[in-house]
Amino acid sequence: MAVSIVLTNQKGGVGKTTTSGAIAAGLSERGKKVLSVDLDPQGNLGFSLGMDIEDGHTMYEVLKKEIRVRDAVRSTEEYGDVLTSNILLSEAEMILKGENRQLILKQVLEDVKDDYDYIIIDTPPSLNILTVSGYAAADYLIIPMAAEILSLVGLVQLKETIEAVQNSVNPDLHVLGILLTRFSRRTNLAKDVQEMAETVASQIGTELFGSRIRTGVSAAEAPAHGKSVFDYSPRSNPSKDYREFIEEVLNKIENEA
Repeated sequence: MAVSIVLTNQKGGVGKTTTSGAIAAGLSERGKKVLSVDLDPQGNLGFSLGMDIEDGHTMYEVLKKEIRVRDAVRSTEEYGDVLTSNILLSEAEMILKGENRQLILKQVLEDVKDDYDYIIIDTPPSLNILTVSGYAAADYLIIPMAAEILSLVGLVQLKETIEAVQNSVNPDLHVLGILLTRFSRRTNLAKDVQEMAETVASQIGTELFGSRIRTGVSAAEAPAHGKSVFDYSPRSNPSKDYREFIEEVLNKIENEA
């Protein structure tokens, strides 16, 4: 049965989707069967993995239960399978109805969990029903966070949401760690943010990943070419850092099991 990992941060521009794509690509490169699930109406994860998000079935139809999840899965040559999204998913508040609406995603993914080793779920940069649905369907949660002061804002609210999910629909949800992105070891700001992030991590009951994703233009350019950072710029700092990070993720999950 697949291990489900959700990527989350209510602040945009922290490298959440880039990290989701890097995990999917890195695990696929290791021979793992991976399904990437795009819960962001912007559709950036599917796009960054080379998909035409306006062509084919999407998560919108799956969550409305118009089609089976298997019929919406699309395959890539390099990065495993993908469930894409587009702007229609912004209507999630209206289509996800009922007392247990936050469990609908978990229910639809049950049909394919035995087909994969890992399911990577990218969430929107906000705390809404889509984000909570991702938490409810996941085993582990990773929080990418830019090494900037403003990125610390809102983590308290995120902590409250995580605890609410753990106390209700998903008591087994485990926060795997906080990943610092756009990191520059030479600046005092990065060091200050790292110290404050360590404090926040302890409050959430987790820790910072030892890996740090350094700033690099390749990480920003790769999605526009529909390629992972590993294929687009294999020798770049972000590529090296993401490889180290993925190894750390696998070791953490193995130790948790």
